[in-house]
Amino acid sequence: IIPDAGTICIEDLIPNEEMVVTISRAGYIKRTPLSIYRYQRRGGKGRTGMSTREEDVVTFLLTAMAHNYLLIFTNRGQVFWLKVYEIPEVGPSALGKAVVNLLPLQQGEKIQTILPVPEFAPDHFAVMATKNGVIKKSDLSAYANPRSSGIRAINMDDDDELISVVITDGQQDLFLMSRKGKCIRVKEDEFRPLGRVSRGIRGMNVKGTQLVGMDVIDPGKCMLVVTEKGFGKRTAEESYRCQGRGGQGVLNIKVTERNGHVIGFRQVGEENGIMLITDGGRLIRMPVSQISKIGRVTQGVKLIDLAEGETVVDLTVLDETEDTREDTREEE
Repeated sequence: IIPDAGTICIEDLIPNEEMVVTISRAGYIKRTPLSIYRYQRRGGKGRTGMSTREEDVVTFLLTAMAHNYLLIFTNRGQVFWLKVYEIPEVGPSALGKAVVNLLPLQQGEKIQTILPVPEFAPDHFAVMATKNGVIKKSDLSAYANPRSSGIRAINMDDDDELISVVITDGQQDLFLMSRKGKCIRVKEDEFRPLGRVSRGIRGMNVKGTQLVGMDVIDPGKCMLVVTEKGFGKRTAEESYRCQGRGGQGVLNIKVTERNGHVIGFRQVGEENGIMLITDGGRLIRMPVSQISKIGRVTQGVKLIDLAEGETVVDLTVLDETEDTREDTREEE
């Protein structure tokens, strides 16, 4: 008797382990098990995270479970749906697979944000931010079943681009930051839910610069800021008071010749780790506890030793246990 194979799902055969998803500027994507990357001390040189062609650089990474859904938002405001395990799994130094072989991207369209979504929970929202400081909030369920060709997530001006998307419960504070080191904390309820194809409203005045990202405030955590020349700092979230939407914000980190411009920020706790990636394809992973907790208007400390002309292009936060930290120390 042959068992009924119709009840077997391919997902049941794939281990639900934590993956690092990496994307290059030229559009190559891959996933690699997080367990491959060991912790290193602050200021270390890191290890190769992706091979790149001479003219290409690695620009984006995230961590997600293999069975998670991914909402893939592009710079043009389109959104696609994918499972993490559908991305090719390769080694740390491999190039990966061209995104156009997985998603029907248009000429000049590129992936801007990948959002891991365990489930499309009711009463939750997708909040989007553009480089020109526009914010839009829509029901998360509106993006539960994108077509294979993608669906429109937000309408924007011709000179604008989508840069960040977060999931919220409708009652949180949003944190926005510009490339020149200014930031603003705004209550989410200042933004009413809008239809999927509508435009957003002004979240931060970024005249003369642009937003580098947006996150949801988690009380008690710190905001970790990283600059293109490998410097960073973390500051307690209570150091930032709420302001009305549309303002210029306050200075968060000094943008100097030493630091370079801000490339991004993330919200972290003492239990977290972080992973930085450079345009040379190198990664460094370290515990957040190694990064100084200092005041708002400061320059930060060196996080990674860069080669001449090399810059940091992205960062991601890792959820780590004490056992994991001890295991990685034993490997060193």
